[in-house]
Amino acid sequence: MAKQKKLTKDTFLWEGITKDGKKLKGSTTSNNADMVKADLRRQGILPKKVKKKAKPLFGGGGKPIIAADIAIFSRQMATMMKAGVPLVQSFDIVGQGHNNPNMAELIFAIKGEVEAGGTFAQALKNHPLYFDDLFCNLVEAGEQSGALETLLEKVATYKEKTEALKKKIKGALTYPLSVLAVAFIVTAILLLYVVPIFADMFKDFGADLPAFTAFVVTLSDAFIDQWYFIIGTIIASVIGFTNAFKRSRKFREWLDRAMLKTPVIGDLTMKSSVARFSRTLATMFAAGVPLVEAMDSVAGASGNTVYKKAILQVKDDISSGSQLQSSLSQFPDLFPNMVIQMVAIGEESGALDEMLSKVADYFEEQVDAAVDNLTALLEPAIMVFLAIVVGGLVVAMYLPIFKMGSVV
Repeated sequence: MAKQKKLTKDTFLWEGITKDGKKLKGSTTSNNADMVKADLRRQGILPKKVKKKAKPLFGGGGKPIIAADIAIFSRQMATMMKAGVPLVQSFDIVGQGHNNPNMAELIFAIKGEVEAGGTFAQALKNHPLYFDDLFCNLVEAGEQSGALETLLEKVATYKEKTEALKKKIKGALTYPLSVLAVAFIVTAILLLYVVPIFADMFKDFGADLPAFTAFVVTLSDAFIDQWYFIIGTIIASVIGFTNAFKRSRKFREWLDRAMLKTPVIGDLTMKSSVARFSRTLATMFAAGVPLVEAMDSVAGASGNTVYKKAILQVKDDISSGSQLQSSLSQFPDLFPNMVIQMVAIGEESGALDEMLSKVADYFEEQVDAAVDNLTALLEPAIMVFLAIVVGGLVVAMYLPIFKMGSVV
């Protein structure tokens, strides 16, 4: 992967006068003040004052650029181009209206590269951290065919739908994880501070504690003595899991395969991967990208290493002369029969992109339904889990008191 260029442009505040004597002021990003003055003159503004904006001592970094920012940028550029606004002017309008300084800086950096004589696609390729191969390839296809506004609209639609899909899945996972985190914190507080108070009180009873209460007291003592080891183990496990997921291809493939076999989660993973596969391939094919060339971007966008390997195998088969539907039929566990049949219809009718779009729409709706069902299943399960953990600790502390009451 190409090395990401560092965005080094500064923000400049300027004041100027138009040809009819109207005073204007604003801000823009550029490499230096001279370039700002030259840019203002090209716009018919006589610069009177240009100075670099002072950076705050603290908190001046702005928000990081996220995928949602790129999706919004895609839609805004598509809207500008469709309205007939020139490309360079579109960068100005979109960049100046952005509330994320880092994203605005990125937009103006792309603008500068285009003004220097580069193509829009090449400028995007200079920033691979933010624009993937699919994005760059579609923009390049639009520039070569003279239909940049149409391709930008396809990119925008693709980005919006994929981001909506990711957001839906992340939202379904965030709730149970946050509840489990709260449950762990509450349990830790009970074991560290509440149980020891009851344990000291039970020492004066002069009788054996119920087995469940004795177990909880022992657990509390162990947690108090080894809390640093327990917390350290949890943190080390999270860090180790994250590093293994990012750096070990075998571990990630094993995890992705395990997720596909997990009840409920596996069905959701399959549907989301098929939706991404269909949406990405439909977008690429509609843009005129050859099927074989499109498969690399499709494989990378699938979001699952098992699907990625299968799609790359499909690419090899297509390169050897096989049809897409026959290649997909080798993987019935990954691609449902409905997908294969729709692809076959698309290939026979010459409307493959349209059929794939329908498949993507269908499976995106299926993902929405699956996420709703998963949330409905998780809510009572989480409530039961909390009742067992927290309620169990409370009952364990009151069992000796109940025992004393029955004896009296």
